[in-house]
Amino acid sequence: MDTKTPHHFPLQHHLFYILLLLSSNLLTFYLFFSSPHYYPSLSSPLPSTTPSLPSEYYAFTGPHKLPFGHNPHLDSSLLNPPLAHPCLLSSSLLTTFLSYTVNSSCPDDEPLSQKLLLRGCDPLPIRRCRPASPKNPVAPLPYPNSLWGTPPDENIHWSAYTCKSFKCLVDRIKTRSFDDCKDCFDLSSSGREVRRWVTPSTNPLDFTIDEVLSLAKPTGSIRIGLDLGGGSGTFAVRMRERNVTMVASTLNLNGPFSNFIASRGVIPLYITVGKRLPFFDNTLDIVHSMHVLSNWIPTVVLQFVLFDVYRVLRPGGLFWLDHFFFVEGQLEEYVGVIESVGFAKLKWEIGRKLDRGAEMKEMYISALLEKPLKNSW
Repeated sequence: MDTKTPHHFPLQHHLFYILLLLSSNLLTFYLFFSSPHYYPSLSSPLPSTTPSLPSEYYAFTGPHKLPFGHNPHLDSSLLNPPLAHPCLLSSSLLTTFLSYTVNSSCPDDEPLSQKLLLRGCDPLPIRRCRPASPKNPVAPLPYPNSLWGTPPDENIHWSAYTCKSFKCLVDRIKTRSFDDCKDCFDLSSSGREVRRWVTPSTNPLDFTIDEVLSLAKPTGSIRIGLDLGGGSGTFAVRMRERNVTMVASTLNLNGPFSNFIASRGVIPLYITVGKRLPFFDNTLDIVHSMHVLSNWIPTVVLQFVLFDVYRVLRPGGLFWLDHFFFVEGQLEEYVGVIESVGFAKLKWEIGRKLDRGAEMKEMYISALLEKPLKNSW
């Protein structure tokens, strides 16, 4: 049998091949994780370098050394303040937002900060300045008059809004302009707000608060909750009249929704749709949402939001999905998304949305869903 003497390569040859293999793997790793496809939730790739930003950005984001060194709860000696990464995708807006004089008055820039929030820059950086405020505020209406009383115009800083008074906001219903919640600032006896969620209807899509509370087990177990997309606060007010404490989330879309809700004696929560809800797991008795969750939200994002609602509800808690809007061809898709979360159906109604005409083929789902009392995990 023929035998051949094996070749012996010098050590430097082996080191060269090892280095080549390692370099190619590192290059593959870098290209994969820096690719925008690795971040499917972003519409554009993450910035390869941190843009040039004002010194306040770096003053806020730190990291900051803890005064007493290592903290066992953080398992760190450093504090990293929260800042959403999409803030860096709107670096020009962020630069404007953080360009101010420390220990002075903040710029009068509510539309700018809200635009950053809506672009995913949530939470915003904290600023070391004092926000714009009303020039001559007066005492607020006392409880319980505040629940159904329109607050004084003097208590609102109006610069960010087209209207400069509550009368103007109420009168928007008479115009053809497109504004969110056009009629919900009218708290008079002739307005629609005073009848919502309390007046029985022949339309099966329209549940009443008393009807929903009657389905809670045991009676009286609905005590605290969240109104997701709370409009002008009327749902939360009606729940407060029934000894249920609600927090109402909202944005100020061309109107002082947060201030209006607060003036009525309800806590406004200024957050965007898609943000992780700032409540611990299994804590809330009820979550209500009307219109804010609908087909304008990407389906995957909607599913994340619904699972987060499920997370914060206690076992046996209720999710009232109120007039969820979509078009007829999306029915199967949205039913599948809602059913995937794991809620039990206490009430489930599907009907036509006819305010813009039957030819639009628009539809609603109204549902009362329950997080299972047992085996919810």
